[in-house]
Amino acid sequence: MPGDQAMLQAGTITGAYGIKGWVKIHALTDPVENLLGFGGWQLRRRKEFEPVDIVDGKLHGKGLIARIRGVDDRTAAEGLKGLEIWVPRTCLPDLADGDYYWHQLQGLQVWTEFEGQSLLLGVVDYLLETGANDVLVLKHCEGAVDDRQRLIPYLPGSVVLSVERDEGRITVNWHPED
Repeated sequence: MPGDQAMLQAGTITGAYGIKGWVKIHALTDPVENLLGFGGWQLRRRKEFEPVDIVDGKLHGKGLIARIRGVDDRTAAEGLKGLEIWVPRTCLPDLADGDYYWHQLQGLQVWTEFEGQSLLLGVVDYLLETGANDVLVLKHCEGAVDDRQRLIPYLPGSVVLSVERDEGRITVNWHPED
């Protein structure tokens, strides 16, 4: 079975659609229909991965609907509600320089320069999509200036000054008391 390091959560089954076994999906991809192009879908149930074959899928409203091989009626589709959809990280397309997938930022230390000192604010726990801009959610780590959770807008150039993945570091223009 694949481990979490080789896989990436790409969506969640939110319920059944119709009576022929289709499922509704909340995709974490942007745009949402990109999920349909990823191969190697696996459903995660209680930390166990189960490979599935997608027979058909399409956009429906703001989400997706899909038909999974072997899921032929509404009852079977309802049994999948709440399961996470995971895909191999290797199926993600390469990004341009300076672009990052959210999972690539998680765990990086976030530093700021303040009054001539380099201060550790915390590590990226996860990111939020707010509509206006994405937000880095920082959690406390050893060596941080305090034990607060911080929300820092992901605004390259004005707030996020640099991302150095190989060094495990993001440098921001942020007051340590904010």
